[in-house]
Amino acid sequence: MAGESQRGRLRRLLRRAGAREVDPGEVAQALVHASAVRERSDAARLPSGAFASNERLEFLGDTILGYVVGRWLYERYPEADEGELALRKAALVSDAALAPTALRLGFDGLVVLGEGQRRAGGAGRTMLADAFEAFVAALCRAAGFDIAAGFVEREHIVPSERQKKPLGDPKTLLQEWTQKHHRTIPTYADRYEGPPHARTFHARVWVEGEWLAEGSGGSKKEAERGAALRALELLGEHHGDALPRRTLREKKLLRRRTAKPKST
Repeated sequence: MAGESQRGRLRRLLRRAGAREVDPGEVAQALVHASAVRERSDAARLPSGAFASNERLEFLGDTILGYVVGRWLYERYPEADEGELALRKAALVSDAALAPTALRLGFDGLVVLGEGQRRAGGAGRTMLADAFEAFVAALCRAAGFDIAAGFVEREHIVPSERQKKPLGDPKTLLQEWTQKHHRTIPTYADRYEGPPHARTFHARVWVEGEWLAEGSGGSKKEAERGAALRALELLGEHHGDALPRRTLREKKLLRRRTAKPKST
């Protein structure tokens, strides 16, 4: 990656992460966006001379981050049930949480973009979140898991928890995950039963045509929130990561699929 200024910023970030012995070149790929690779930008050329984006590292970092956050929450909230833990975890690994951390750490000045992307507005929220995940993976590979976990806990989890923001809406968190990992949004099928004065609503959430979870409540909104929360619990079983497409379809082996209920 060209530029001593960039290497200097990476050195400072590595020192902050407790990995001052790591050469900046070992983590440089984590900051290369695909747009820079497509344009063969000199700034995206790695020390090896090759061009490679941070997409593979982002995949690995997503998994590492999910585990570290899940472990921290498990120890921090010993009385919390699975649903609460899943919701807290989803909030902490969402783009909405990761992007502010990345900005605070200066990732907006580190991400290497193509000229077209720079002109289009630079690094947006998702790009910053992706770069943070990729950096976590590169840090883990270069300095070890303990260093990477300490960095995530110290620089992301603890500051985010201190803000004491509401846990968030399950439907919003689930939509963020499906948009990021499946490039789609969840859909809900609703029905109700009982007389008008005492109705019970039921909702099922579907992703890519597959039923993921179901919820019930005294209103349509409550039922859909319940379905989204149960979906987040399922995703939490996979370390907080959105399920790969094939695994999502294999969910049929865990629960018997039933016919999609008719909307009312």
